Amino acid sequence: MQPNTLLDALLDEAGMSHAGLAAHVNRAGRAHGLALRYEHTAVARWLKGQRPRGRVPDLICEVLAARLRRPVTLDDIGLGVPGGEAALGHGTPLAGFVERATALWRSDEQRRPHLLGVAAVTGTPAVLPVWEWENPPDDADVSRGGPTRVSASDIETLRAARAHYELMYRRAGGIATRARVVGFLNARTAPLLRGSYGDALGRQLHRAAGGLVAVAGICAYDSDELGLAQRYFHQALRLAKASGDRGLGAYVIALLVNQALFMGEFRQAVAFAEAALRSAGRCVTPALTADLYAMQAKAYAHLGDGTAALRCVQRAEREAERIRPGHEPDETGYVQPGLVNVRAAEALLSLGDLPGARENATAAVRTPAHDRGRVHRLAILSQIQLRQGEPDGAALTAAEMTERARGMESRRLRGRLREVRDHLVASGSGDAKETAEKIDAALRVPL
Repeated sequence: MQPNTLLDALLDEAGMSHAGLAAHVNRAGRAHGLALRYEHTAVARWLKGQRPRGRVPDLICEVLAARLRRPVTLDDIGLGVPGGEAALGHGTPLAGFVERATALWRSDEQRRPHLLGVAAVTGTPAVLPVWEWENPPDDADVSRGGPTRVSASDIETLRAARAHYELMYRRAGGIATRARVVGFLNARTAPLLRGSYGDALGRQLHRAAGGLVAVAGICAYDSDELGLAQRYFHQALRLAKASGDRGLGAYVIALLVNQALFMGEFRQAVAFAEAALRSAGRCVTPALTADLYAMQAKAYAHLGDGTAALRCVQRAEREAERIRPGHEPDETGYVQPGLVNVRAAEALLSLGDLPGARENATAAVRTPAHDRGRVHRLAILSQIQLRQGEPDGAALTAAEMTERARGMESRRLRGRLREVRDHLVASGSGDAKETAEKIDAALRVPL
């Protein structure tokens, strides 16, 4: 059950409260011979994704149409017939997608209760956006007529914003960055997507917007809002399809692969990575190809397929050697030297190859990286040192990790800190326990 952000947006536009909508629906029902007794709690359930029974969806349209003085359809309120054209995989119409996407941004910025803690979808709903990106039909024409004329400088503004918020995320964490990037999506990006532009400029606009929406998804993921992150990633994938940039779509799928790994959906991670590599073809740069293979290696290792995992590690290493700085898109800047090493270390650790994992983790730590990446690398090395019976060395590594993480507002990093602390405490070493206490002190700082 997914939140109904379209209904929420129309309620806000109409200036109608939950109790007000319930009362108006009851009154409209009486006019049609129905005895309805809805209260504000029912409206709250509709906003959380529950579908009203019988003729109530039509009554909601009738009430909102009268208040807004324009026609309102079931699709407008997010209550269209399930299993329609888009649900069958025949393509999501772009204009309708834009309205749904911007409604989500608005609800997220306002921190609407029905959106908080929404669960990530699994099964067919999780696979469908990837299938839709990979298969025809493509958007023949993305031009649009709207109140705001879009210019090339507007697109440059979106690109600069994406770079700015990505850097902020790396330095301060997703919790600190999320509100800012979502605010920018509402204030600057939404009016442009609803604006006026031709096909060529429109494709550039959708590409720039897609990169920015992907950063919003990264920040939601880092804030432990997994369902919301997934919805942003699915939006970014649809924008990538509209842009015609297959490489951008493959990058977004890499974000979905990473989330699938975290959620323990290992077979889905393998399948998504294969879809990106297969469909984007030559549009996938060496950096992104290396990371996709490295994440596949982690997934195969968790599935117990050592042969496939090692094969993917080797392919990732070969692709990493082909990376040419300055010839990669901005989005793949996260694939820094040492990233393949740390992913290989995680895969080998899952397979029980401690010497191989140690070699790769050490190489990753010795390679310069931004603080966020370095925290992750140090955490893996500390875990391997503990497994190899070196609690004092692990404590020193964890101490550096804790200092690097200080000041970052990230639930993903806090989870990593807790994991390392628990391993240190279990070791029974005096130095390890002292470092564990330092981690506890860092964790007591509220987010």
